[in-house]
Amino acid sequence: MSRKQTLWLAVAVVLAVIVAYQTVENSAQRSAQFVADADVPTVAPGEDVLAGVAVVPLRLRGHDYRRDAFGDAWTDDNDAPGGRNGCDTRNDILDRDLVDKTYVAISRCPTAVATGILHDPYTSLIVPFTRGNQTGAAVQIEHIVPLAYAWDQGARFWTDQMRVRFANDPANLVAVQGEVNQDKGDKEPALWMPPNAAFHCQYAMQFIAVLRGYRLPVDAPSVPALTRAAETCPTR
Repeated sequence: MSRKQTLWLAVAVVLAVIVAYQTVENSAQRSAQFVADADVPTVAPGEDVLAGVAVVPLRLRGHDYRRDAFGDAWTDDNDAPGGRNGCDTRNDILDRDLVDKTYVAISRCPTAVATGILHDPYTSLIVPFTRGNQTGAAVQIEHIVPLAYAWDQGARFWTDQMRVRFANDPANLVAVQGEVNQDKGDKEPALWMPPNAAFHCQYAMQFIAVLRGYRLPVDAPSVPALTRAAETCPTR
C-alpha cells in the first residue's frame, strides 16, 4: 500500500469513528425510560422486538475491559427522579425502586435512603434494606446491560463522557438483591436471565431498549433468549 493510500485509510477510519460517536450521542438522548415492575410492556403479534438493533455473530471479549473507563464512582449528573440534587445515582435509584423508606442526610445528599424494602424484580423476593457497609450490600444497583458487555460490543470506542453517562443512565439501572446481581455478573442474555420468569418480559424489553438507544449490537446467541422473553409480554 502506498503512502498516499495509507493516509487516506487513516482519514477514513477517523471519520468513521466521529460519525459513529455522533450517532450514539444523538441516539442516547432518546434512550428509553426505565420499565417499572408495574409497567409491563406490550408487544404486537409478529412484532420484531429487535428491530433497529444490529446483530453480530458473537460477543468478542477483548480482555481489556476496565471498570474505571466508565467513571470511578456514581455521579449526580443523571436523569433519575430528583437527579442533580446532591445525591448520586446509586442513592437516586434506591429512592426510585424501594418502598416504605426512611431517610438520612449524608454528605451532600439530604435525602439518602436509610431503610426501605425492595420487591426484587429478579427473584420476586422481599429484601429489607438498611444503610451500611455490610447490610447495604443486600441491595445492589445493577446495570441491565452490563458495562463489560457494552464495552465488548463497542463502548470501548466511546468517549469517557459517553461511558460515564451510560454507567449512570437510570434507564439501564435497577435495584436488585445483591446475591442475584453477583450471580449475573457481566453475562449476556444467552447465558443469564432473571430467575423470576415473570420478569423476563420487562428485562428483555429494557435490555433491547438500552441497546437500541445507545446503538449497541446484540450477540446472535442472545437473540433467541430475548425473543422468547419478549413472547411472554402481553399482546396489544
